[in-house]
Amino acid sequence: MYQILTLNKISKIGLDKLDAAKYNCADDIAAPDAVLVRSASMHEMELDAKTVAIARAGAGVNNIPVADCSEKGVVVFNTPGANANAVKELVLCALFLSSRKIGAAMDWCKTLKGEGDAVGKLVEKGKGSFAGPEILGKTLGVIGLGAIGALVAEGAKALGMNVIGYDPFVAEKEGIEVVADVAEIYAKSDYISLHSPLNDSTRGMINAETLATMKDGVRILNFARGELVDSDAILAALESGKAGAYVTDFPTDAQLCAPGVTAIPHLGASTPESEENCAAMAAVELADYLEKGIIKNSVNLPNAPLPESFESRTCIIHKEDDGVAAKAAALAAEQGAAVKNLFTAAKKGMGYTVIDTDKPVDVSALGAIKVRTL
Repeated sequence: MYQILTLNKISKIGLDKLDAAKYNCADDIAAPDAVLVRSASMHEMELDAKTVAIARAGAGVNNIPVADCSEKGVVVFNTPGANANAVKELVLCALFLSSRKIGAAMDWCKTLKGEGDAVGKLVEKGKGSFAGPEILGKTLGVIGLGAIGALVAEGAKALGMNVIGYDPFVAEKEGIEVVADVAEIYAKSDYISLHSPLNDSTRGMINAETLATMKDGVRILNFARGELVDSDAILAALESGKAGAYVTDFPTDAQLCAPGVTAIPHLGASTPESEENCAAMAAVELADYLEKGIIKNSVNLPNAPLPESFESRTCIIHKEDDGVAAKAAALAAEQGAAVKNLFTAAKKGMGYTVIDTDKPVDVSALGAIKVRTL
């Protein structure tokens, strides 16, 4: 029976994807075959030698030590797109929040409690402080055109906005004007929505220098990662009027209560539908890998769309360019095993080779990082 460690409360719909006759899922397993996690940090965890996979019920994997997992032959999965609609809906909400000062207006209304019959007149007198522009006809720049960014772009277009997009890995997207340089997004956009991954090249991409190239009064929406935006720079831009608003799902202490900041407590994927979708996808990914060696949506190993049926399957994780496929086939021949199927691929310096044979083969001579025989 496969032992699955759950580090967060995982939706029952997801856990139900794992056959109870084959899987034991619990939060107190010492030596798990695999881990199911949502937001819990795994950076301080010592992975058991038995662990071969981690599935993150969500898109980002910043809470998982991916490089360390690769060195140990642990496949890390995520669930791209499973929470995309939930985040898209909140981003579209943020467009209105950033324009119409809705949050500040609601807070101000609460201060009128107890004014009795004077509330109506006070509302009319004070409402001018919260006026803001319509989004119709304005330009939204979307940085990152993955599952979420593409949906945001489509939704904004449906609301009557002009939409331009940038993604270093996407040359064109149906229905969206894709620009070749992110500087064009900065220069042309009234609103900018961030949907980039966090890495060395994107950390602090919104900073004093890039803000200076933007339109006065630009409104920035960050539902990707807080560190994409330099906090000091955005606060200074809000104070000077260079930026009109900043809506973030990842507020810092300095940003809380700052004029122009709408702080949301990481609610992007916090819908029951999203949690169910992510959990179900993560569970299926784990089951496919544990039972069949199939890899889909891994962040550190290549996709491996393998045949569903096999007699004996040997799954080998190794460094790229080790010539493992040819060596594994040679070992099978030496041991009198017929090769039925041979797959090999690589990603980010990591290789994955799968050899299907008519009987088990011993490939220990390869010195691979991790070998599993199914």
